[in-house]
Amino acid sequence: MGRARQAAAYQADEKEIELVNLALHLRRPLLITGKPGIGKSTLAYAVAHELGLGPVLRWPITSRSTLGDGLYAYDAIGRLHDAGIRSGGTRTRTLSRPGPRRAAPGIGQYLRLGPLGTALLPWRHPRVLLIDEIDKSDFDFPNDLLNVFEEGEFEIPELARLGPGRQHVMTADTEGTAAVTGGVVRCTEFPFVVLTSNAQREFPTAFLRRCVRLDMQPPNAERLAAMVSAHWDNPGGEGQVLPAHAQDMIAEFLRQREDGVELANDQLLNALLMAGRVLWDGERGRHLVREVLLRPLNQG
Repeated sequence: MGRARQAAAYQADEKEIELVNLALHLRRPLLITGKPGIGKSTLAYAVAHELGLGPVLRWPITSRSTLGDGLYAYDAIGRLHDAGIRSGGTRTRTLSRPGPRRAAPGIGQYLRLGPLGTALLPWRHPRVLLIDEIDKSDFDFPNDLLNVFEEGEFEIPELARLGPGRQHVMTADTEGTAAVTGGVVRCTEFPFVVLTSNAQREFPTAFLRRCVRLDMQPPNAERLAAMVSAHWDNPGGEGQVLPAHAQDMIAEFLRQREDGVELANDQLLNALLMAGRVLWDGERGRHLVREVLLRPLNQG
């Protein structure tokens, strides 16, 4: 369905709205736990859409992720290679006179800020940073994050060694660049940080104490119907009646969830999209939608 459309159609409940506002005012990360596919990541996109905070900076976490991965990456080997080419360094002897020595390439084109580093730039408005599936990280990772969040800044040694001047570097935004002064990235507006977890591990107490915690529950029938209405090609006004096949599919979706079947919200939305395009009319189409688009996530 696309992130932009999912964000626009997201139906936050009262508790979610309250906790989002709490995290914004307290400048604390929002730690969202819950089952896969219930909309934890989508909430971050919905906040960015609702408040006009620009593209979400997403950082997917794996067991090998480190704090440095999110801050910045420096391609030192690439810069040395290009510097050698520019200086005319080669093993091949020629009879021609060497040309003038060209300046070494600037460091900025070899240094790219990661999602966390980009979020900590001095933006006029806070950026939304989504740190996805933090429960996959190693034990020390959450506390390492807190040290940066508490300071709201970090140093890039490769730039700091160049002195107090400004250096232009690449960012995590598509074709984005930013100026860094004195090798220090320092935020002016603390980013809105969303941490998602599938509750696969316990987190350190110090980390939990500094987060606003939201235990997200699967949407009920009324909320699902509102999401579907927002996604519908020709949504009506308040009190819109969904087509019979959409109501039947929502009811079946909820029944399966109650029976312990793992299904994601976007599976239902995609199934409804295809059903709305005549795939639900025949028995073969209904079978295809159920067996492919509504296949349980916990089924091998």
